[in-house]
Amino acid sequence: MKNRLRARVEGYLRDHHAATVATGSAGDIWAAAVFYVNDGYTLYFLSSPTSRHTLNLVQNPRVAVTIQEDCPDWLEIKGVQIEGVAGEISGAEEERARRLYGEKFPVVGKLAQAPAAIVKALAKVRWYKIVPRRLYFIDNSVRLGHRDEVDLPST
Repeated sequence: MKNRLRARVEGYLRDHHAATVATGSAGDIWAAAVFYVNDGYTLYFLSSPTSRHTLNLVQNPRVAVTIQEDCPDWLEIKGVQIEGVAGEISGAEEERARRLYGEKFPVVGKLAQAPAAIVKALAKVRWYKIVPRRLYFIDNSVRLGHRDEVDLPST
């Protein structure tokens, strides 16, 4: 059961593209949608270092994340809920994130062929990762409100 759930969640993360990341610091809260790539349960995304959510991360690395279906029927809702920590990455880890991201989003992986606006925007971003501390998979097709907690590797 645990291995099947782990495989299902990793597949779900791989097959979806956008995550909502909630951040907070000094009484300020914010949620932002980001495109991500996963490596197991770790999520990588890029963003402007001056965006509200990344400025919050400097003060408080704790995040909440959701990735879910957009469907009109409550019994079709599926998704992932994450509690974790996030921060900027660099060096070899950034290179790995760039490669994985480029495989999932070819426009980023093939900058020589990307539109000028994309190239210009990507020159201003930094790379971040989210490491889950708790992760749940929601599946209302099992029953309304059904949620399984995924056993995460110790870090």
